[in-house]
Amino acid sequence: MATLNISLGQCSDKGCKPSNQDFYGAYLPDDAQRRHKGIAIALADGISSSTVSREASEAAVGGFLGDYYATPSSWSVKNAAQRVLQATNAWLYAQTRQSQYRYDMDRGYVCTLSTMIIKSATAHLFHVGDSRIYQLAGSTLEPLTEDHRFWASREVSHLSRAMGASQHLELDYRAVSLSEGDVFLLATDGVYEWLSPHAMATIIQDNAADLDVAAQALVSAALANGSDDNLTVQLVRIETLPDRDADELYNALGGLPSPPELRPNSELDGLRIIRPLHASARSHVYLAHDPESDQHVVVKTLSTELAEDAASVERFVREEWVARRINNAHVLSAPEQRKPRRYLYSVWAYIDGQTLTQWMRDHPEPNLVEVRGIIEQVARGLRAFHRLEMLHQDVRPDNIMIDRHGTARLIDFGAVRVAGIAEADGDETGGEDILGTAQYTAPEYFLGEGGTARSDLYSLAVIAYQMLTGTLPYGTKVAKTRTRAAQRKLAYQSALSENRELPVWVDEVLKKALHPNPQNRYPALSEFIFELRSPSAGTLKQSRPPLLERDPVRFWQWLCVLLGIIIIALLMKMPQ
Repeated sequence: MATLNISLGQCSDKGCKPSNQDFYGAYLPDDAQRRHKGIAIALADGISSSTVSREASEAAVGGFLGDYYATPSSWSVKNAAQRVLQATNAWLYAQTRQSQYRYDMDRGYVCTLSTMIIKSATAHLFHVGDSRIYQLAGSTLEPLTEDHRFWASREVSHLSRAMGASQHLELDYRAVSLSEGDVFLLATDGVYEWLSPHAMATIIQDNAADLDVAAQALVSAALANGSDDNLTVQLVRIETLPDRDADELYNALGGLPSPPELRPNSELDGLRIIRPLHASARSHVYLAHDPESDQHVVVKTLSTELAEDAASVERFVREEWVARRINNAHVLSAPEQRKPRRYLYSVWAYIDGQTLTQWMRDHPEPNLVEVRGIIEQVARGLRAFHRLEMLHQDVRPDNIMIDRHGTARLIDFGAVRVAGIAEADGDETGGEDILGTAQYTAPEYFLGEGGTARSDLYSLAVIAYQMLTGTLPYGTKVAKTRTRAAQRKLAYQSALSENRELPVWVDEVLKKALHPNPQNRYPALSEFIFELRSPSAGTLKQSRPPLLERDPVRFWQWLCVLLGIIIIALLMKMPQ
């Protein structure tokens, strides 16, 4: 099975300068981390007017390579790298503000930075300043970055953007699809300003057998042509790319056989099966006893019909992986199992309680306080997913458990979309099959669009609406609307009823959260939850009923006054 491998050549020289203000680095992690975080290469060039730019370059490269790999593996490359670089930029800017150069940024902690993260079959480029990234294209080099340099005249120029130059960092980002044999060049201006793209390409091709030699040759050629600056070169060649279906994360479990038929008192790798809990077309769930912890646990197995389906097996194994990365009181946990497994199954914490579906049957008319309490707990669980760039995608009453203490927890992560894993699998759009339950699924999924945090918000709002009314806001019509035009015709059914007391503003909050267009919903779960308790002035204004409903007597009084004024005005216009 193919994995991601590259060849790397690097060279740096101070040239005719007294010191080298450039800094470069690369990190080639082990196979597991390479799969989920990729390979990172970084190059920084300090500005010549600053005596501390070497420190800035070193901090930018070192900070990026160290902090990027500390970000959650569920985050996408773009999100992780941008957050790390923003933090590094803030630190550099603060160093300048606290130094003697706080009023002269050209002498502060400022540098250019160009980075490349290679993950799966994509190169993710992040760039600020005027160091460059090229791709070898035949007999020349194609620039993949644009210089952030302002030319005041033919002789005078300065950086318009750089690391540490401003409190706000504006990064260029680009994703490049890869093929085996692709060659990339990262270089500072001490090299590329003294060699043409064709000349650099020729040197690379002539020394293709050893990229370190090729990097040294580029530096030597630029020096021979009169380069008067520091010179740094990094060369990257893609040797092998991972198979699209290669997933080291799941191989350990995904290759195991299905367990034998499980019955009460049977054993599974030391776990004693007590009784079945639930069975569906996707999975079978059992209550079991773990002798090591002396605790009840839940054992989940994939249904026989899906055991041979690679996509189903991958989603099944991913569930436990997801749970291990979320530590939240409102998300079902997966206790670590020390014993090696001989079969394909997952182990979960046991919740002594009932599903929200059953809770709703037992409480057909819950009051607003009860509903709000449960919805807020589920929202906290969903926010834990969203902070790690995960979408639950199947928020429904059957996937929410309420324990004996009233704590609500999200369960069943088979439909969860993990940005980092989707990116590694080449599925960055999220346009996969609908995995959730139709009546709780956000309308955008039925258009073939990828979901966002607002999609999970929609599903949660459907549950809130159902708890308060016993019905669904659009009935069963949403799943039938496969065009934007059809979705615009969806008519929200008010949650207000003569048979149930409910503040008018709550209906307005639900209406906004349930809008067919995700852009018209609340931008964050926190806003939705806040408004369920403390409606904004705008919501109250929208929910304010007309005067006729609020005070019929005053309405008719004002109407009589208005009619009287009109009659008097007409009489005055009549000829005498």
